[in-house]
Amino acid sequence: MLGLHLAERADGQPPVIVALGAHCDDIEIGAGATLLRLAAAHPGLHVVATVLTSTPERADEAQSALAAFLPGATLDLLVCALRDGRLPDRWDDAKEIVEATRRRADEVGGADLVLAPSTYDAHQDHRLVAELAPTAFRDQLILGYEILKWDGDLGRPNVYVAVDEALARHKSDLLHEHFPSQRGHGWFDRETFLALLRIRGVECNERYAEAFSSTKIALSIDSFPLSPLRRVG
Repeated sequence: MLGLHLAERADGQPPVIVALGAHCDDIEIGAGATLLRLAAAHPGLHVVATVLTSTPERADEAQSALAAFLPGATLDLLVCALRDGRLPDRWDDAKEIVEATRRRADEVGGADLVLAPSTYDAHQDHRLVAELAPTAFRDQLILGYEILKWDGDLGRPNVYVAVDEALARHKSDLLHEHFPSQRGHGWFDRETFLALLRIRGVECNERYAEAFSSTKIALSIDSFPLSPLRRVG
C-alpha cells in the first residue's frame, strides 16, 4: 500500500490542503472521512477551501461542517454565491474563483494536496470544478472525489483511503448534523453514504473506504513505502 506523505515544511509550518466544491456539502460528502483522517494525522493542518455556489443558509452549514470535519485545523473557507446548477454559464467567474483559491494557498506556502470533484462526474457543476482544478493547480497531487447521485456516473476510481467502521459512521452522522437543509433529498441518508463506503472498501480489501480518481501521480522512490508527492502536467 502506498503512503501519502504530507511533510511539515522547512519552516516548521504544517502542510496545506486545498478543497474545492461546487456546492456546500460536496467536499464533506466526497472526502469527509479523508479529512477526518488528515486532521488527526496532521494537527494544525492548514486547509484552504472554496465552495462556488450557495445560499446564505447553506453557507452557514458549510462553515460549521468544515470545522467539524477538520478539528484543530486552521481553516480558510470562502463560500461564493454563484447559482446552483448554472456554473457552466458562469465559466469566467468560476475560473477566477479557482485561480484565486490557488493564490490564497500560495500565500500560506502552496498546496500539498488538492481535493476536488472527479472529472468523471456527470453533474455539470461538479464537472466544471473538476476541469478547472488542474488548470490552476499544475504542480500538486489532485484527488477527485465522488458524489453518489441519480446521474449514474460512478466510475472506477484508482485511489482509495481506508477507514474503519467508527469513522465511516462518524462521517455520516456529521453530514446529517451539519446539513439539515439536505435531509429531504432521497439520496441524502446514512444508507447511501455507508453503502458507497462499503463498496469502495470491498474494492481495496478493507471494510470501508473513500475512493478518488487521479489522472497523474508522481512517485518518489527515495524511501519505502512509496509516497505520492505531486501532480505533474
